[in-house]
Amino acid sequence: MARVSQEHLDARRRQILDGAARCFARNGFHATSMQDVLSEAGLSAGAVYRYFRGKDEIIAAIATEAFAGIRGAFEEASRTTPPPTPDVLIAAVLRLFLEEQIEGADRQAFARLIIQVWTETLRNERLAQTLAEGYNGMRVVWAELVTAYRESGILAADVPADHVARTLIAVVQGFIAQQALFGDVAVDVLEDGLRGLMSMCVDPVRRS
Repeated sequence: MARVSQEHLDARRRQILDGAARCFARNGFHATSMQDVLSEAGLSAGAVYRYFRGKDEIIAAIATEAFAGIRGAFEEASRTTPPPTPDVLIAAVLRLFLEEQIEGADRQAFARLIIQVWTETLRNERLAQTLAEGYNGMRVVWAELVTAYRESGILAADVPADHVARTLIAVVQGFIAQQALFGDVAVDVLEDGLRGLMSMCVDPVRRS
């Protein structure tokens, strides 16, 4: 019997994850059955269960993959000298995941899928751990970027790097929530807003 190549296995796994993501985004996590996933992916039960034992494993894989992709983009940016400013960097990563990979009206559905993943962590311990690991990983990456900003002389405020990291992550989370709830939220709006806030000049005397 011919041996199945790793490329074939990876393609099948991708097919399952993409099909499941479409189902979850369209119908919600709990309203989607494994039969729905099988139909959407166009695969047999045996083919799907070879990779995942159920919906929980699929959604955990989707979340892990998303974090890996986003973290990779930020890590690559941190190696640039000087690194892109937060407005440029966050906008570039969001465009990658919300515009280049997701077509038109499906962006809101994709954002709703992310919200579903967040809420699912309240009952799913494994998914909660996956999300926590991804969040903590992003904090580390952003803290490294803050250090790079300081070394490049473009960040003067003496604020702990982790505080800045948490705030920037919150900006992204807020944008995703707006996209999920209201739709039609352009990345350009977030980029312009961040750039506007970054342009503020605050008199130290007035702050005290």
